[in-house]
Amino acid sequence: MIEEIVIRDLGVIGEARLQIGPGFTALTGETGAGKTMILTALGLLLGDRADSASVRRGQEQAQVHGLWKLDPNSKASAQVAERLGEADVDYEPSELIISRTVSADGKSRASINARPVPAGLLTELGEKLVVVHGQSEQMRLKSPSAQREALDAFAGADLAQALVRYQENFSLWKSAQDRLLDLKAQASSRVKEAQELRIELSELDQANPQPGEDQELAAIAERLNNSEAIRSAAAGAHEALSSESVGDVQDVLGLLSQARKSLESGSQFDARMEPLVAQLKELGIQAREAAGQIASLLASLEVDGERSLDEVQARRSVLIGLMRRFGPSLDEVITYREKASLRLLDLDSSEDQVSELQSKVDLMHEALVADARVITELRSNAAQSLAEQVTEELNALAMPGSTLVVEVTPVELGLYGADNIAILLSSYQGAEPRPLGKGASGGELSRIMLAIEVVLAKTKSNPTFIFDEVDAGVGGAAAIEIGKRLARLAQQAQVIVVTHLAQVAAFSNTHLRVLKTHANEFTSSDVVNLTEVARVEELARMLSGMSDSELARAHAAELWQLAKQQWPHS
Repeated sequence: MIEEIVIRDLGVIGEARLQIGPGFTALTGETGAGKTMILTALGLLLGDRADSASVRRGQEQAQVHGLWKLDPNSKASAQVAERLGEADVDYEPSELIISRTVSADGKSRASINARPVPAGLLTELGEKLVVVHGQSEQMRLKSPSAQREALDAFAGADLAQALVRYQENFSLWKSAQDRLLDLKAQASSRVKEAQELRIELSELDQANPQPGEDQELAAIAERLNNSEAIRSAAAGAHEALSSESVGDVQDVLGLLSQARKSLESGSQFDARMEPLVAQLKELGIQAREAAGQIASLLASLEVDGERSLDEVQARRSVLIGLMRRFGPSLDEVITYREKASLRLLDLDSSEDQVSELQSKVDLMHEALVADARVITELRSNAAQSLAEQVTEELNALAMPGSTLVVEVTPVELGLYGADNIAILLSSYQGAEPRPLGKGASGGELSRIMLAIEVVLAKTKSNPTFIFDEVDAGVGGAAAIEIGKRLARLAQQAQVIVVTHLAQVAAFSNTHLRVLKTHANEFTSSDVVNLTEVARVEELARMLSGMSDSELARAHAAELWQLAKQQWPHS
């Protein structure tokens, strides 16, 4: 509940303090007195966009402060507390102070309990604390989404829970369906990709490249190109180390053996020769091993010789071709082969994936249809009750014979179910129900909106309702009925109404008047909380334009007494 609003230097308002309080508060004043600026101030506290043009001329900034009293046990207060906790804003469970400053240079600042916050946070909190109705909201009532929201709000918690469950399942189904459509759309490209991979893998499997094979073949080709020189060098070295010739040719092994034996014969006379004998023995072993390795090398040359240079070069050409296409290295060719095999396996299994996903999507759709039926049933039941209750209110609001019709018709599954909601009006008995945008005047829309709000008040958690000229286009007995309905709504929530009709203002608990004065070429407005005597004068002004007319005052006093008798004021 809004308890107080303080406004400084906003438009024509120099400084004003609005003590609002519970129940029904009427806000009146002559045209141009500044009622719009009060609504602008409320809008700023609720997160509306700031406009530097609203700053009072000659001032650097405009300020608006609002004090909310919260019921710690209400749903709205719990939601506010949760959001403030998420925003890390300190707060008292029973009180909230919202401030907004607008500078003449266009900058805007918002704060909650003296802590700076984004203006968007004010918007979020405002949606939980206040419901605003004005001419734009009357237009909105014509939209299918607004009509669906009204019906769903009336249907209550059962529908809200069913809708949450449905929307969760709808989101999952939509994602699965999108994935299925994507897989089907890509089917032809996957078939083409699989065909290309099979051709490539056939070529790779046939070539069957091995790690390091290209380097090995390069070395073999080098040896084959120089085989005679290599063989000659190896044979010469082997002959020098270990000659197999017959005759007087001395090889290294023989000479080392001869030197060792010679030293051994002398070592018995000179011990210094013994280390030399050991060295020669070790050299002999090393020479024998080298000769063996050279022999193996000569043998391998014979093996290399079994492969022709043309065969080696042909194989190298195959590998080079693969590296150009899938490389650039042979290791990368082998890696590509492995990845291509896995990708082909995935593509070959895609048909199974499509089939499995199709079955899953079908099952999810069946469950979703069942959830939608539950929502449709709840909406249909609520639609009949809502239509009956609003029709009853309309008859009391000087629209006798008018009937509200709430239609629930089937449509394709969507985010909000499988229903199209249409609120229609039959203006007189036997008339064909027509959409609100075509079958209702501005004044009738005002009354329909009020009737719906009165009916919905039992289901809403918002503690404050603000109506901007809800009585537009009506008068006389209809205006009195609007005043009664606003007073009834005020028994369940705080109601703030900007009105030009005395018949409406007479039913208010609190009557605030916006007064405009002129001084020193400046226009200024103030807000006054009217006493009973002042209320009668204001009602007289609103009835006839002449607050000092005895006849107007008598009429106003009669209206005031009628309102007090039919709907006692607090």
